[in-house]
Amino acid sequence: MAEFIRRVTVRNRLPLDYSVASLRVVDRITDGLRRAGPEQGSVARELFWLGAYAGEVFVRRSGAEWVDFDKGQRELFGQMVGVRMPDGRVWNPIGKVAKRFAAGPEESVQQMYFLLHGRLPMNAAR
Repeated sequence: MAEFIRRVTVRNRLPLDYSVASLRVVDRITDGLRRAGPEQGSVARELFWLGAYAGEVFVRRSGAEWVDFDKGQRELFGQMVGVRMPDGRVWNPIGKVAKRFAAGPEESVQQMYFLLHGRLPMNAAR
């Protein structure tokens, strides 16, 4: 993931600094990919890494941890991994980025962060 973030940041001068505000940049990058008109399959790798980046923001800023989804969660979310919040709830930031690509602005990764249940206060997160 670090290499992907480095390439995107350097090439496009985007502030992907693992801040909550940078999730807005994830939304914008996803919108740009969507406007370019490719099929989702042709940008699946980029969408995955953007979702992984969003998940890492959740980990660093809200006290979440990466988890392997169980069989039921994999079927529900269509992903192998996600994040677990301190209250035990699991979320799928990788899938959220894919939804943003498919549906547009009503599926905001940044808004997802603000709606997360069980977040630690900003000053208590890792």
